[in-house]
Amino acid sequence: MMLSGLYVPLITPFEASGEVAFGALESLARRLLADGATGLVALGTTGEPGALTDAEKQTVVEVVARVCQERSAPLVVGAATAEALRRLGDHPEVVAALTVVPPFVRPGEEGVLAHFAHLAELSPVPLIAYDIPHRTGQYLPAGALRRLAAIPGIAGLKFSPGAINDDAIELLADPPSGFAILGGDDAYISPLLALGAHGGITASALVATADFARLIAAWRAGDVPEARALGHRLALLSLRLFAEPNPTVIKAVLHARGDIPTPAVRLPLLAASPDTVAAALESQTESKAA
Repeated sequence: MMLSGLYVPLITPFEASGEVAFGALESLARRLLADGATGLVALGTTGEPGALTDAEKQTVVEVVARVCQERSAPLVVGAATAEALRRLGDHPEVVAALTVVPPFVRPGEEGVLAHFAHLAELSPVPLIAYDIPHRTGQYLPAGALRRLAAIPGIAGLKFSPGAINDDAIELLADPPSGFAILGGDDAYISPLLALGAHGGITASALVATADFARLIAAWRAGDVPEARALGHRLALLSLRLFAEPNPTVIKAVLHARGDIPTPAVRLPLLAASPDTVAAALESQTESKAA
């Protein structure tokens, strides 16, 4: 399937006891789909997978897969190792795995391509490559991304270049056929859609799901005035939500709205400051009122 539309990466809510709040996770997943999300992402970086036990991660996938099955919605799961990918074959709701470019080691373009070719060959589901150079330390120009798109089993790209630069324009001006380009930089999602991105994997949509769904629909329909107005408001909201390490501010906003029982995150993350949360809540209120 050609991936398009709005995919929302889920947070992992915690109880006051520190345990995963699976009931709140299920309710949140249902609300996101009801509010217009095309599909969901479990165990993306927004879900703090590095701070979860294997048993917690397995249950997260089971809970979200059940919701997606009931709603006939596609599920993407974060998985970056051969073992994690093999486990996805047990869940027919999973349409793709979100797999980040290897971070820190900076293997070079050839190493990245070989890595994805290897994982795609053994994965039971297609891969979405997650290109986020300001976190991985590995920049991939448009030519390398085109070569990545040509690898069998690579269905798309979560594209988070950190700017609208020459490579972004070159890639989106002539996107590889049958290859989904999904914007992953929330503040840049509107210009990426304007340039031709097929949708987004957008954490800020946890807070403003219906508006982000409308934004994607407006660009698809060519309704530029609607898309531009929405894009401006949502970009400002995204900047507030990412003013501290993700998902600390988003969790605080969701808690303030009553969506999750606590704003808690696990180390190495620390709770967002009250001033940052207040600014995000004010921006959310302004976005709703507009």
